Amino acid sequence: MPRYEYRCKSCGSTFELRRPMSQANAPSVCPEGHSDTVKLLSTVSVGISAGPSSAPAPAPAGGGGGGCCGGGCCS
Repeated sequence: MPRYEYRCKSCGSTFELRRPMSQANAPSVCPEGHSDTVKLLSTVSVGISAGPSSAPAPAPAGGGGGGCCGGGCCS
């Protein structure tokens, strides 16, 4: 079940609620009991780990060319 983040306009507290997507925009009450709340825009960050090493991945090997344009030398 997704978590949604809300902020109370009355007391300023930020809180999360777990609820079905169908209820994402339903009114919510803050932990202090205030009903004047707004749903915050949340961001998601996804990272991919190549393994236990923290070293950066090596650059891909490129073809030769040595600074030539489009594979042919520019004069």
